[in-house]
Amino acid sequence: MKIVCLGDSLTYGLGIRRSKVWTKLSQDKLGIEIINEGISGDTTGGMLSRYNSSVYDRRPEAVLIMGGVNDFIVGADLGTVKSNIMAMAHQSVARYIDPIIGIPAKFDAENVRQDWAQFSDFNEVAKKLEEYQQWIKLFCKTFNLKYIDFYSEMDSEAGDELKNLYTDGLHFNERGNEILSEIFCRSVESFRKK
Repeated sequence: MKIVCLGDSLTYGLGIRRSKVWTKLSQDKLGIEIINEGISGDTTGGMLSRYNSSVYDRRPEAVLIMGGVNDFIVGADLGTVKSNIMAMAHQSVARYIDPIIGIPAKFDAENVRQDWAQFSDFNEVAKKLEEYQQWIKLFCKTFNLKYIDFYSEMDSEAGDELKNLYTDGLHFNERGNEILSEIFCRSVESFRKK
C-alpha cells in the first residue's frame, strides 16, 4: 500500500530530523510506503495546483489531504479553503485514490513566534480553524469520506503535555510528531478493518 500525505509544514515536519517526522515514523510502524508531500508555508491553493504531480502521478491507493492554517494566516476566508479541499477530495475519488481529510491540530496562539505573531492575528486564525474542523466532519459525513481528527485527538492524547509539544507555537517537536504518528497509524489501521 502507498499513501501520499499532501500538506504544509505540519505534514513536512518543519525543524524535525527526517527520521523523526510523523510520516516516517508511521511508515516504519505500518510497513507501508508513505510519501511526504508537505511543503512548509503551502496553502490549500498551492496543494490543489500541485495535486497532479504530488499525488496523481505517484499512483497511491490513498491520499491524506491536510492544510488550511496557512490560508487563514494570510487572511483567506473559509470558503476558499473549503472549495480547495472539496476539489482535491473529489479529484481523488474520480481517480480511484481514496481521500482521507486531515483535520489540522490546534496550535498554541499565545506562544507563536514573535515575528509570526506580528504578521497575523493568531487568535482569529484559531477561530477559523475551529469552524473549519467542524466543517470537515460535516463534509466527510455528507460525502462518505474518511478523516483523521488531529485537532481533537492531539488534545486528548497529549493532555497537560500539549504546551510542551511545540517548537514555536505552531509546529511540533519530536514528541509531538510521535503522537501525530500514533493518531495516524491508529486511524489507518481502523480504516483497513472496514
